[in-house]
Amino acid sequence: MNSSSLPPKAGGQAPPAQYSPNKWAVAVSVVLGAFMAIMDVNVVNVALPHMMGSFGQNLSAITWVATSYSIAAVIMLTMSGWWVRLLGRKNFYLLSFVVFTVGSILAGMSHTFPEMIACRVLQGMGGGSLVPLAQAILRETFPRNEQGMAMAIFSMGVVVAPAVGPVLGGWLTDQYGWQWIFYINIPVSVVGMLLVSLFVFDPPYLQRGVKRIDVAGIVLLTLGLTGLQVFLERGQQENWFESSWIAWTAVFTVITLLALVVWELSVEEPVVNLRIFKNAQFRMGVVVILLFGIALYGTSFILPQFTQQLLNYPAYQSGLVLMPRAIALICVLPLVGKLYNLVDPRALILYGIAVVNVSYFQLAHLATTAGQGNIVPSLLLMGSGLPFIFISLSTVALSSVEKELMTSASGLFNLFQQVGGNIGYAVMATLFERNSQVHHVYLAEHINPFNPNFERFFHQATAFLYRQGMSLGTAKQAAMDLINRLVTQQAQMMAYNDISMFLMFMFFTCVPFVLMIPVYKGHSGTVEAREM
Repeated sequence: MNSSSLPPKAGGQAPPAQYSPNKWAVAVSVVLGAFMAIMDVNVVNVALPHMMGSFGQNLSAITWVATSYSIAAVIMLTMSGWWVRLLGRKNFYLLSFVVFTVGSILAGMSHTFPEMIACRVLQGMGGGSLVPLAQAILRETFPRNEQGMAMAIFSMGVVVAPAVGPVLGGWLTDQYGWQWIFYINIPVSVVGMLLVSLFVFDPPYLQRGVKRIDVAGIVLLTLGLTGLQVFLERGQQENWFESSWIAWTAVFTVITLLALVVWELSVEEPVVNLRIFKNAQFRMGVVVILLFGIALYGTSFILPQFTQQLLNYPAYQSGLVLMPRAIALICVLPLVGKLYNLVDPRALILYGIAVVNVSYFQLAHLATTAGQGNIVPSLLLMGSGLPFIFISLSTVALSSVEKELMTSASGLFNLFQQVGGNIGYAVMATLFERNSQVHHVYLAEHINPFNPNFERFFHQATAFLYRQGMSLGTAKQAAMDLINRLVTQQAQMMAYNDISMFLMFMFFTCVPFVLMIPVYKGHSGTVEAREM
């Protein structure tokens, strides 16, 4: 059996003594980087309409500002373990921070669209590694009986950032211009780099040095993940497989990723250590985080769309509506960190799924007259349930991985969460588009002279518009246009409700996989894997 598949030896995860006195300083140092990297994915989306005018691009083209960052970030995220072996973890973390900061500065100074895309790629190359590195450092900095709390601190960065991003991005864009969504990174990054320089150190057991660079692996990884990101992020705009280039992208991606798996399992020093998947506990955790990513990020995509399109909220107000979820998250995170040592993590995850599904059930029964009083309680409930899932899952999935492989495992864990998120975006956009059309057709069937409700409303609207000075023919046409808009609005509302039900179903699909995670209570409440 490969060493990556074995559970840790008793006491093998304890961090070196020199880490303990500064564990909170280390936590602040690395969480800053993870927070900025994840927030930068979301903060840009609010400013895209403003960038369209600045660069003279249409909506389809301007979305490459977000896509280019995601592609670069996900590639570096997956390669983070390899880079740590090559450069050392502290050196690589600082280098990533520097590249992210320089990319932010140059992105804010961009004058042409190609410049912006190049700068976003640079920014993604720096930001992509900050998340798995932060998670690995936190796990090794905190003692075994505080692993749940370590992941709670990490979650404050990775879960709260998507909620804060739209609010901060909307405010900065409205007040100072879109350039400041990049410039705001500079002071925070400088503070983060200073703290990392002072408090973060490489542990003595960290593997260093690479005998041979896995060039083929790097090429296959880059091509495969780029194809996957392009397919997921551009598929809906191109109507999926009805577009020949999307279809060929899918074929190319599948072939390339299969070749990557075969190659990486055959070389001595792979750029991505896929042998970690022999660890049953980690493997099942990755399956659940993939499904969790689809549901969580699907929500982050669909709720702003609902508040802006149907409730006509501006971007900033839409972000504020979503803030209660973030507030609930922050309040519950420390509680879950404490409970992790006392309760079976599978029970915590299942409790979180139950709570989140109650909130989805409530969101699945909204109407076009819904206001903040209808939405906020559901989001508070959702925010109180999500930490039970994310903290428990991330902690138990990584608890059986050898500390020498922690960065590689964290990179793969976050990769699958990111891929799940991208699948969530793609699925939600497709479901909304197609279900809206289906519901529109169904509702339109009732718009006929034999429906007394339609006849009554049509004549009342026509009479009202006629009294406003329109001719009879114009008033009738305007009344029909009004009815069509109302039908479209109701169809979209029904589509949003369908999506909430779908997301509830997605969380239910996680349940059997959660129950299959092989865990038991070990020393000091630490969760370890059974030897398979």
